[in-house]
Amino acid sequence: MKILLSNDDGVHAPGIKVLYEELAKFAEVTLVAPDRNCSGASNSLTLLNPLRAQKLDNGFISVNGTPTDSVHLALSQLMDPLPDLVVAGINNGANLGDDTLYSGTVAAAAEGRHMGLPAVAVSLVGKSEGNYETAAVIAANIIKRLKAHPLPADQILNINVPDVPLADIEGIQVTRLGHRHKAETMKSMEDPWGRSIYWYGSLGKELDAGPGTDFNAVANNYASVTPLTVDMTAYKSMEQMTAWMSEVEV
Repeated sequence: MKILLSNDDGVHAPGIKVLYEELAKFAEVTLVAPDRNCSGASNSLTLLNPLRAQKLDNGFISVNGTPTDSVHLALSQLMDPLPDLVVAGINNGANLGDDTLYSGTVAAAAEGRHMGLPAVAVSLVGKSEGNYETAAVIAANIIKRLKAHPLPADQILNINVPDVPLADIEGIQVTRLGHRHKAETMKSMEDPWGRSIYWYGSLGKELDAGPGTDFNAVANNYASVTPLTVDMTAYKSMEQMTAWMSEVEV
């Protein structure tokens, strides 16, 4: 099995190293990732500057671009033959609910899907960063299952694992995305020279986090697996919108 591994925390992040070591036990893994932390980059592309790929002493490939750049460059220029699967992670922090829209980790996986390959995003939910191995083992077990029983290539598996020892994981739940309250407003302050600067506020608290959601699963020490699709069409609104548009003059 050939795997392309990327992330949004950067090529030197501890999570990607742990996941690489776990996947390399049963697969041929090529690691191509941004040269810096690109958290929150979503699906952004570098269009106004050239991309450069540098092979590091450990064999990892560093790209001066975004997570999406890294995956696209790897699949279009650096890998021949193409891999069987694209994996992104392990992210330092959750990618739950609405966070998936901003996530560079999920975006890296989505780019693999855009390029016609099945894809998996993996995140560690917690602040201690002490249990990357837990997420790596669970992700590897799911990927082994994918190898034997592939899922449709138009889906992305978004895996979120609580930051606890593997022995404390209660199991794996298939979930839907929950929702947050809106985030806090931006914070305004001054730099040392008296000029205004702004920081994003904290994430909003959970709004929809009941049973069946990804928030609920990880809160109860379950690994959450959410199948995602990039088709954002609101199919339930199609009929209503058709009637609504009939009153709009051309």
